[in-house]
Amino acid sequence: MEFKKEIQESLKDYFKANFGVDIPNISISQINPDFRHLGDYAFNFNALRKIAKEHNADLKEIVLTVASTILAKQEGESVESIRAQFAATDLDKGFINLKFSDKFWAKQLQSKIASGKVTSIAPKAGKVVLEYCGPNTNKPLHIGHLRNMMLGFSMSEVLKADGYDVTKVNIYNDRGIAICKSIAAYLHAGNGATPQSTGIKGDHFVGDYYVEFGKIVDAQLREKYALGAEVENVAKHLGKEREVIEQETPIFALAKDLLLKWEAGDAETIALWQKMNSWVYEGFNETFNTLGVDFEKDYFESDTYKLGKEIIELGLQKNVFKRRADGAVIIDLTPDGLDEKVVLRSDGTSVYITQDLGTAELRHQEFNMDRMIYVVGNEQDYHFKVLKLTLQKLGYQWADGIYHLSYGMVESPTGRFKSREGKTADADDLIAEVLRIAEERTKEQGKIDDFTNDEAKALYKTIGLGALKFFLLRVNPYKKIIFNPEESIDFHGQTGPFVQYTYARICSIIRKAAITPDSIDLQTNLQGVERQIIQQLCEYENVIADASNKYDPSEIANYAYNLAKLYNKFYGELKILSADTDAEKHLRLTISQATANTIKHAMKLLGIDVPEKM
Repeated sequence: MEFKKEIQESLKDYFKANFGVDIPNISISQINPDFRHLGDYAFNFNALRKIAKEHNADLKEIVLTVASTILAKQEGESVESIRAQFAATDLDKGFINLKFSDKFWAKQLQSKIASGKVTSIAPKAGKVVLEYCGPNTNKPLHIGHLRNMMLGFSMSEVLKADGYDVTKVNIYNDRGIAICKSIAAYLHAGNGATPQSTGIKGDHFVGDYYVEFGKIVDAQLREKYALGAEVENVAKHLGKEREVIEQETPIFALAKDLLLKWEAGDAETIALWQKMNSWVYEGFNETFNTLGVDFEKDYFESDTYKLGKEIIELGLQKNVFKRRADGAVIIDLTPDGLDEKVVLRSDGTSVYITQDLGTAELRHQEFNMDRMIYVVGNEQDYHFKVLKLTLQKLGYQWADGIYHLSYGMVESPTGRFKSREGKTADADDLIAEVLRIAEERTKEQGKIDDFTNDEAKALYKTIGLGALKFFLLRVNPYKKIIFNPEESIDFHGQTGPFVQYTYARICSIIRKAAITPDSIDLQTNLQGVERQIIQQLCEYENVIADASNKYDPSEIANYAYNLAKLYNKFYGELKILSADTDAEKHLRLTISQATANTIKHAMKLLGIDVPEKM
């Protein structure tokens, strides 16, 4: 509700003009429904009471005057007429409550229907580049990528809804030793197989060879140290870290040689790398299409790491970086509470931050953005602190706009998912599972009796993907998620299907009404739940702003759920199609339509479709 922002600014102006005092932002919040008899909004004016008292001013009268003036201008009515529509009352501990008339809320509802718009947020200055997904091309997408993609896609939609110009980008981690491990395993055991010859999806096909690499390492270590099959964990048995001991094997030597050949531009190595990556991209794109996520631009670390090397040379000239005795290039961040960070290995090969430096500079050249948001798991918190600080020390002012949208791990009910041993919670498998459960639960509910086969399949997909996305987005990004597909698909409780079903219910009511609400009686005496739901609808723009400012799509998910829950209360308490008067019927149909519009808009920001019948 823009009124809240306007009263904050107007109060600042009033105190400055009349008392010569600068005041802070005033906290304005909805009053809990259990206390709505006290008013609609509570204003915390504790800090202003002393100022008003010093000037013999009545703070309550100031609030009423300011609020009346704002609304009178908005509504094109006299201040006296508007003032009669609401009243202010004192509350203990420095609060003033403001209560609006039924006529005021009816006007708010009418304006939402008349405009045909759910929000009226004006465009904001500032370009945003938002990076999400960022998969490695040595293995398929997993449950962590699902949370990443849902957060990234939704956050971009929220920022757009809040008026920002947003560009969605993806970067493929398509080079480095991990990629070369898959290539080495394929050379060792592939025998010319392809995704087409095996019938295996491209990213899964290549990922199988990443797992195979680990198996080959174990086999070669067993042979070297004459270990039998009874030894389950070779590295642990030998008392060494796996990352260290695997370097003793011929297969690792092959992977390292492939990396050096790749960076040297060896044609045969490059050709095989391109072929295997193309298989992976085909597989990824299939999953992206299923989920409905997209990107305006793709980046590849194989392109950007060279730019990173150029930046490092520049940093050496500026004495931001220094070269160690072993030839490695480092930046000393110990004065900033961090540590020394290698930005280029002693053999001249790149590390992750090398290409991240190059990518950041490239994006600024291309988009001249004000903010660059990275959606990456919290295990990379330190990396992004180093990245931002390094760019700032290099003199890039735009680095101040870098933000790491850090999110927690996604775990199964039995513990953390692992990929090294091939135990990853594969994204495609999880999608297939939620679609299976959606079909099963929908049939149990008897919700497809009048559906064609194609309609039913489309509904299963809508419900299943909606359940998955909502489950991943309803939790604050910084918190860990325990993901259970069975829990995500429930037509009751805080789930996507519950919100979807509420929307479908409203659509059914409006179809049965066979009229389009276009006007309401502004003198209508609102029932308690009618008033509550209109107020909730008017809060939507503030919720979008909060989600945008906090980088938290769960604000939208929880709003959608609470709105759906409130509508079901409204549906249970009041007659709609059989209301006692036409005025009541039109009012409640208008509330229903506005609620449906808002639910649909909110769910769209989460990347979730809503069915018109189910």
